[in-house]
Amino acid sequence: MDSLFNTNFESSPSPHTLPTVKLKAHTYELQESNVRLKLTIVDTVGYGDQINKEDSFKAVVDYIDAQFENYLQEELKIKRSLSAYHDSRVHVCLYFICPTGHGLKSIDLVCMKKLDQKVNIIPIIAKADTISKTELQKFKSKIVAELQNNGVSVYQFPVDDESVSEVNASMNAHIPFAVVGSTDFVRVGNKTVRARQYPWGTVQVENESHCDFVKLREMLIRTNMEDMREKTHCKHYELYRKKRLEQMGFSDVDADNKPVSFQQTFETKRSNHLQELQQKEDEMRQMFVVRVKEKEAELKEAEKELHAKFEKLKKDHTEERKKIEEARKKLEDEIVEFNRRKAQYQQMGQSHHTLTLGKSKKK
Repeated sequence: MDSLFNTNFESSPSPHTLPTVKLKAHTYELQESNVRLKLTIVDTVGYGDQINKEDSFKAVVDYIDAQFENYLQEELKIKRSLSAYHDSRVHVCLYFICPTGHGLKSIDLVCMKKLDQKVNIIPIIAKADTISKTELQKFKSKIVAELQNNGVSVYQFPVDDESVSEVNASMNAHIPFAVVGSTDFVRVGNKTVRARQYPWGTVQVENESHCDFVKLREMLIRTNMEDMREKTHCKHYELYRKKRLEQMGFSDVDADNKPVSFQQTFETKRSNHLQELQQKEDEMRQMFVVRVKEKEAELKEAEKELHAKFEKLKKDHTEERKKIEEARKKLEDEIVEFNRRKAQYQQMGQSHHTLTLGKSKKK
């Protein structure tokens, strides 16, 4: 990417020991003369490093779908501001192929097949200086044949525009591009060029006789950038949007397979939604009435129990009071009887004392 945009993007190499694939996105503000570009580079860290590569593509697919979903949610807002929205959708996937010379790996075919309806794929043979030109041409032909045999669609530069149709048609014949990248600059003659220095010679990144880097840069940045943006929005995003709207209940055809407008679908969906709300409201009202009745029955039962307890306590209180009254009356009777006997004993004691005194005088 440094070679492609002639910029030193600060990035640290990622380890090849990660258990899963992770995607790291970095956004940069680039400017050349009066042209400004907001570029987001998404790096698939750990892709293809696992022993089990069955789900290696899933993280990439999920990321692309997540960006589509974010854009869709912005579109569905009542107050949307797409002009100020940062479009994070992926407009192109540069799929780097290992220069084995034997053809595509299974993971390459599976991943590109999963991605070809979601993003513009441009296959690229990385480190093209590691194989000879003859092997490279055979490798390219084999890759194209394998892509066609497996039904993988890669991005084709448009030929419907007369101003670029000829150059795009010739560039389509060079796919997949064989490129060489470098962050080093080497002195070649009177010029300092971006190149890779080897004991046997120098591979210049921007020399078209050495690799297809210049062709890739011209097609990707200068000629077809807007077409890739348009194709992403009009094809890949619309496919995702159509699928999501169908999941929400919106469709282009009715039950009889007749075309319907979005407004009709919306009104039908709205009517069905209102009916569901009314039905749920009726169910909740009935449930509320049932619960109120159940609560009233519980309260009446509780009131009945409290009344029974009150009557029992009242009865117990009356009986206890009656017992106390009887005990008090009995005690009063005992006191009266005690006082009566006490008075009798006192009278008897006085009589006995008088009698004793009389006998003493006679003597």
